[in-house]
Amino acid sequence: MSGLTKQRYLVTAALPYANGPLHVGHLAGAYLPADVYVRYQRLMRREVVFVCGSDEHGAAITMRAHKEGVSPREIVDKYHVLIRDTFQKIGIAFDIYHRTSEPLHHQTSQEIFRKLLENGHFEERETEQYYDESAKQFLADRYIQGTCPICGNPDAYGDQCEKCGTSLSPDQLLHPRSALSGNPPVKRPTTHWYFKLNEHEAWLREWINTGRIDGKQVHDPTTWKAHVIGQCNAWLDQGLQPRAMTRDLDWGVDVPPDIPNAQGKKLYVWLDAPIGYISATKQWAADNRDNWERFWKSEDTALIHFIGKDNIVFHCLIFPAILRAHGEFILPVNVPANQFLNLEGAKFSTSRNWAVWVHEYLQELPGREDDLRYNLIKNMPEQRDSEFTWKGLQETTNTELVGNLGGFIQRVFVLVHKNYGGVVPRSVPDQTFRSGWNAETITTTDQELYQLAKKLEEMGAHIEHFQFRDALRVLMEISSAGNALLQFNEPWKVAQEHPEQVKAVLFTALQYVVALSVAMRPFLPFSAERLRAQLNLSPFADDGELVAILNDLLEGNAILWPDHRIKPPEHLFSRLPDEVIERQIQKLHASTPREAAKPLNDSRPPLKDTVPFEIFAQLDLRTATIIAAEKIEKADKLLRLTVDLGFETRTIVAGIAQHYSPEEIIGRQVLVVANLAPRKMRGIESQGMVLMAEDAQGRLCFVRPDENWPNGFAVR
Repeated sequence: MSGLTKQRYLVTAALPYANGPLHVGHLAGAYLPADVYVRYQRLMRREVVFVCGSDEHGAAITMRAHKEGVSPREIVDKYHVLIRDTFQKIGIAFDIYHRTSEPLHHQTSQEIFRKLLENGHFEERETEQYYDESAKQFLADRYIQGTCPICGNPDAYGDQCEKCGTSLSPDQLLHPRSALSGNPPVKRPTTHWYFKLNEHEAWLREWINTGRIDGKQVHDPTTWKAHVIGQCNAWLDQGLQPRAMTRDLDWGVDVPPDIPNAQGKKLYVWLDAPIGYISATKQWAADNRDNWERFWKSEDTALIHFIGKDNIVFHCLIFPAILRAHGEFILPVNVPANQFLNLEGAKFSTSRNWAVWVHEYLQELPGREDDLRYNLIKNMPEQRDSEFTWKGLQETTNTELVGNLGGFIQRVFVLVHKNYGGVVPRSVPDQTFRSGWNAETITTTDQELYQLAKKLEEMGAHIEHFQFRDALRVLMEISSAGNALLQFNEPWKVAQEHPEQVKAVLFTALQYVVALSVAMRPFLPFSAERLRAQLNLSPFADDGELVAILNDLLEGNAILWPDHRIKPPEHLFSRLPDEVIERQIQKLHASTPREAAKPLNDSRPPLKDTVPFEIFAQLDLRTATIIAAEKIEKADKLLRLTVDLGFETRTIVAGIAQHYSPEEIIGRQVLVVANLAPRKMRGIESQGMVLMAEDAQGRLCFVRPDENWPNGFAVR
């Protein structure tokens, strides 16, 4: 299970900013994993509510409005509808898609703010902040631009440099200027409420690392991703500080007006946005005549947040502290944050239009929703950054969906119609044939169905542990076993000589197809519905259908009975032609400034002098996994790594600290020069070298084996 056993699940997905459309990186980061998880829980007959909504406050919204010369309300109304409809069309099955501009959300946010104030969790502070004298307003961090002190980018924002990715504060910017007027801002005093986050440091550390609060186990930390716990500990180790929870803005949730000094103050967007999960649940409960408190105030509920890695600290430290300070809410049992998806060798850049917009994909490639879903799940950045390419989409569609999954289903339908007129044949009990799992094994339908059930259980276990790529792999292993079942037994050849055996094989193959129609639903809901219709079965009710077929299969019972009539064969998937892919690649590059479209390795160093093979052969390159990493004191560029070589662990000092934080590389598979003579660096003996690739900008990335490759094996 994903946490301790619970009676019900409340699943949230990060609220997208209503200031632009969705791209495929958003889907892979938070929404597809959440959707797969929720659809699976419904198939397992578990009570689950899935909430999301548009985040319609904050500087990102007002900046877009300022840029387009319209009001913030016009911006959020436009993009809320676009985002909501895009989610629906790509099959993200929210129970409610709410919005933070709704009165219910404002009321809920103000109630929580007031409760925190009454409980003594805020302090008022007067500080000096940047003010634009010509615009006559204080400037949010995003409204301040200047030169990045790290990379020299002249257009860095007051909260982050989008060129080098460094998190900043406005005071760190060189030559700051207002994004509204372009004039240098001045400092003026202003008063805000600060949440005493520092007072929550001790219990947060225990909760994150042990899953315990006040001696009680509330979640299982072994199911949390290493990079999530690592990022939280990095913040905790630096010491938590009070954080401002209000801003001087004219768009957002008002600080309750009856509170002294509240005039002109709005709640900080990172206070009101996660409260949007609560207000969305309230609205869902009102619409369905249910009690929202069952999902937020009952220890029988598992609260799970699906987010990207840039939101880890807010969902794992700040929001849990707010919930606990309030005193009535439960905390999440897991926050399975994904890493980032890149695009064609470069990072997504919405400002430079280096993106694949989901609504445009749906318009230009109609009927191919599941092609995209499959590719993004297969390449989901669960533990490390991954990449979307158009050629990769073509490959997964043509080879895996058309060739493997669709091919198997098509063959079964054709053979059943050819041999039995589309009617499920009656199989003689205990008729033997070759197993789809192993050509050397002679099996029966009962035994084969039991093996199928165990595979479905394996798929479910991966989903429970947020291993969606592995779960999808198991789904395709079932399809591959079905293809092997046909190939090993060749029913098209032996129909006359061994009719009873052919009946048993095709009867069993049909059970595979029905099982796939259910197992596909979390990943490929559109194709699963079409397959269900081809099988002439009722539409999905999502009420424990996977539980039902598992119980039957484990007992050796059929899930599609003799004499049932299936419809004529139809292709479930179709190939993606070269011209479609080339058109999309050309579109991506044509709509993007030249510098944004450059691949990460656009300038390659010249080759070094050739060396004899005998010298190269002396290198002992081995596969390994990083199991620990830490910064080295007074060494800005160095990390101390502990790597597992399978037969032993070693310490390696690597000059990668400016490219990777320790917490994000734990669990990373790497290649190591294992016979390099030891050398001391900063007093630490380094026992090898980790191989890295470097691009034209000096960025480093790991050279690594295929995922889940065993440690200690030689590279040849």
